[in-house]
Amino acid sequence: MKIELVYLVCVTLLTALMWIPYILDRLAVRAQGARQTPWRTSSSSPVLVANAAEVSDSATVLACVVYFWARVVHDLAYTLAMPRIRTLAFAAGFVAQMTLACQLLMR
Repeated sequence: MKIELVYLVCVTLLTALMWIPYILDRLAVRAQGARQTPWRTSSSSPVLVANAAEVSDSATVLACVVYFWARVVHDLAYTLAMPRIRTLAFAAGFVAQMTLACQLLMR
């Protein structure tokens, strides 16, 4: 399997798992009758096109790797209420998406 598709699967799994800490916090808070804890209140298709078009090079691989890790950092920064890091991680993910788009449009 191409590395881009491996990272697409990883991002999909990461996205699927992001709700778990939120739900566990909600259950704990409701059991205690308190408000939600502050740390949780603040809590791709270009890859498929590239795969279908058989576009795969070092830029697309790097973009997928960067996007995955940017999402990991973004979720952690969101959870830990670190807005500057969260913004930088979001920006890195955006740049990775634009890299994929540019690679597709330049073909």
